[in-house]
Amino acid sequence: MTSSVFETDTPDSLVYLDRLAATDLGRAYKGRMLEELDVRPGQAVLDLGCGPGADLGALAEAVTGTGTVIGVDHDRAAVEAAEERTAGANTVTVRLGDVHDLPLPDRAADRARTDRVLQHVADPGAALREIRRVLRPGGRLVMGEPDWGTLAVDHPDSGLSRAYTQYVTEKVIRNARIGLQLPRLAAAAGFAVPAVIPVTPVFREVRAADRILGLERTTRRAVAAGYLTEDEARSWLDHLAGGPFLAAVTFYIVVAEVEPAV
Repeated sequence: MTSSVFETDTPDSLVYLDRLAATDLGRAYKGRMLEELDVRPGQAVLDLGCGPGADLGALAEAVTGTGTVIGVDHDRAAVEAAEERTAGANTVTVRLGDVHDLPLPDRAADRARTDRVLQHVADPGAALREIRRVLRPGGRLVMGEPDWGTLAVDHPDSGLSRAYTQYVTEKVIRNARIGLQLPRLAAAAGFAVPAVIPVTPVFREVRAADRILGLERTTRRAVAAGYLTEDEARSWLDHLAGGPFLAAVTFYIVVAEVEPAV
């Protein structure tokens, strides 16, 4: 069930995050998120779920020497990697913490961002309420999340594609439809939602898609879970490896704001 075009070993999670950040896709949507965040010099900015700190440098440049950037992640190895990456940046600090219970006082920041974080958390609504707590009046949160229900991979047997996407949404990603749900959840947490920006990356090269989606590894797990048979999985992967390839998934950038003080 394998082909040399597929990556069979699961990459280290921090390596994977850096890999995605370095792709054309990563640079494009991260740039748009930064644009929507509208960071001003002197502001306090939070990167929640900062991972190994790939975005902290750009945020530090935006706040200039008069502002502050705080990265928060629940993973100690990620925090250590982010601290090492930003060791020379006096305006950046990195903290170990949970987005459901941030190690910050009320109204601590002007801006916050989450990048593919809420798809994994236990309670996205509670996390959004906690983020609102630490934002000042007039503060802004920019979130980027996929809607995995939109994942489409072309195959002559569309039923196999549906089974693959069903497995991803039901078993792989905890909050698989979070991109579509974000505006509603943000409004319920007390935010205004002035902008929702869909971004749909299209993959036409199987190796590039596999480095992001882990096609062969995920297919193996779908077989083990009963979503595909061995023969179906072999047919699926053989076509992806040898035929013209096309896949797409919609990603949402959602802007949420705290009302200004009266």
